[in-house]
Amino acid sequence: MKYRLVIDSDAEEEVVATVHAPSELTERIEELVASYSGTDSIYAYNEDERMRILFSDIECITVIDRRVTVIAKNGGKYRTGYRLFELEALLPSYFIRINKSAIANRRRIAKFKTAFSGAVDAEFKCGYTEYVSRRCFADIKRRLEK
Repeated sequence: MKYRLVIDSDAEEEVVATVHAPSELTERIEELVASYSGTDSIYAYNEDERMRILFSDIECITVIDRRVTVIAKNGGKYRTGYRLFELEALLPSYFIRINKSAIANRRRIAKFKTAFSGAVDAEFKCGYTEYVSRRCFADIKRRLEK
């Protein structure tokens, strides 16, 4: 297999792959290209500092006390000036809506917990837990089965 990268600031960005047949590698390349939005982080703040948080470091983005809050993989909670629909358009495809007021990084979901009543919670690797709506759970199951 050959690999060639051409960096030209005047040319339009394009990714071309010539393969004999689709494979796991081509699926991963397609997902990577489709999920790239030109940026890899957002700015958020807490009482003391304003910081840049990489998408890969985000566990969940949710609304707490009527403010959009980023839950980082270290368990920290940071506010952001974005609205959820703006973040949904900005984030890569591995972020999924889990309820009306939360977006989750599906790579950081440790497990889904089901209560006796039928309610489902997503538990993240940092220990944070967020409710998953029934409507969103059906879509999540479909996406995870692919």
